[in-house]
Amino acid sequence: MNQKRLFVASCIALVATAMHFAVRGDVMGAWEADFVLSKAQIGWIIIGGFWGFTAAMVVGGPLCDFLGMRNIMWVAFAGHLVGGVLTVFAPSGLVLCVATWIIGLANGFVEAAINPLVATLYPDQKTHKLNLLHAWFPGGIVIGGLACLLLSRVMGVGAEGVTAATTSLSWKIKIAVILLPTVVYGVLLLGQKFPKTERVQAGVSTGAMFKEAFVPLFIVVWICMWLTAASELGPNQWIPNLFGAAGLPGILVLVYITTLMGVLRFFGGALAHRLSPVGLLWCCSVLTAIGLFAMSYSKTGLTVLVSATVFSVGITFYWPTMLGITSERFPKGGAFLLAVMGGTGMLSAGIAQPMMGWVNDHYTLVELSTAAPELAEMVRQDGIAVLTTLTDQAQIAVVDAARVAGASMTFRWVTILPVLLVVLYGAIYIRDRAAGGYKAEMLATGRGAEPAPPAPEAPESEA
Repeated sequence: MNQKRLFVASCIALVATAMHFAVRGDVMGAWEADFVLSKAQIGWIIIGGFWGFTAAMVVGGPLCDFLGMRNIMWVAFAGHLVGGVLTVFAPSGLVLCVATWIIGLANGFVEAAINPLVATLYPDQKTHKLNLLHAWFPGGIVIGGLACLLLSRVMGVGAEGVTAATTSLSWKIKIAVILLPTVVYGVLLLGQKFPKTERVQAGVSTGAMFKEAFVPLFIVVWICMWLTAASELGPNQWIPNLFGAAGLPGILVLVYITTLMGVLRFFGGALAHRLSPVGLLWCCSVLTAIGLFAMSYSKTGLTVLVSATVFSVGITFYWPTMLGITSERFPKGGAFLLAVMGGTGMLSAGIAQPMMGWVNDHYTLVELSTAAPELAEMVRQDGIAVLTTLTDQAQIAVVDAARVAGASMTFRWVTILPVLLVVLYGAIYIRDRAAGGYKAEMLATGRGAEPAPPAPEAPESEA
């Protein structure tokens, strides 16, 4: 077993997963035009990516103990290939939705396998190594975002006179680019043996694993994950689309904030050690709330940059630190609880997608009712997707202005979520302080400190 190769393969698999988020955020507008869909309908398509992720994690987490993390990773690889090809050749919105579900399942199986894998490979540095691993999620978004920018520039997407056929071809090529890291992590997996999960090595029974899910503190942390994921992944998925309506380089904003996140996650372990993981999450929630609220009032390049910076710093440590807390405070739950947390996060983010789309559509219509009553009436009769068929430049300008108002209100409503997290994480932090501080629980697996690999008898066979 090659410990470093498995870690690198996990990172690249996460890059492929993250690229789907970035590319989807860039091509949603093209999907609206190609398939004549409203933003709410696009939200329902995107939800397949999140709910498929959730289903795969909930199923794949426990299966890591029984089928092995290696087999789960190969299922993810197959899903990424099939889902990517099906998306490129989708003839309708329905097929696009099915393809998004398949990709969501693949993304979920990746997350279900790599989190317990890294926790098993590095039992004494779980929060630190999980932060390093998940630095490649924003890394993948940056790679996907820059690829989208380059392809759009080369193909002239967004320029005056560009044809609908060129725009359609552009988004298909962007989706196809995601197959490159998919092939790379598949090659890295070839011939590799995987360790058994930490829970299995420690001899913790399946019953004890499921019982851990009913510990009161875990239930509170699980509730926090609903709000945490929606605060992070909900707004992130819509940034290119919503800011694009304001004439701002939304994909550039997304690339900037995710680059910042990727860099900062390399310091997540040190910050968690200084503040405690829960204290770090409390600080993150304060910054996220401030950033989202400021973003809802941002209209110029400078204000977008400042508010997006505060927002990105706030959400940086959410996901990996939540997984770190789960693995450190509830290790008997093993891959199952890590899957529950990750699956809950994606389920929450998935629910946020159509809700954010509905809020955007609603407030766009409210703005149109004042600025252009005739367009508002058209929307009421034919649905908001009719706005994508407009050709009059004056009308398009009015719609773009209305979209700005809709985008602003969307971010403003989401601000409620991190405000609630400030209260919840604050309560957990006070509880920990009263009990003597944050304490990580270690399972006895018979191994020394990192970087010692798992014991020779632990790896499963490649059969």
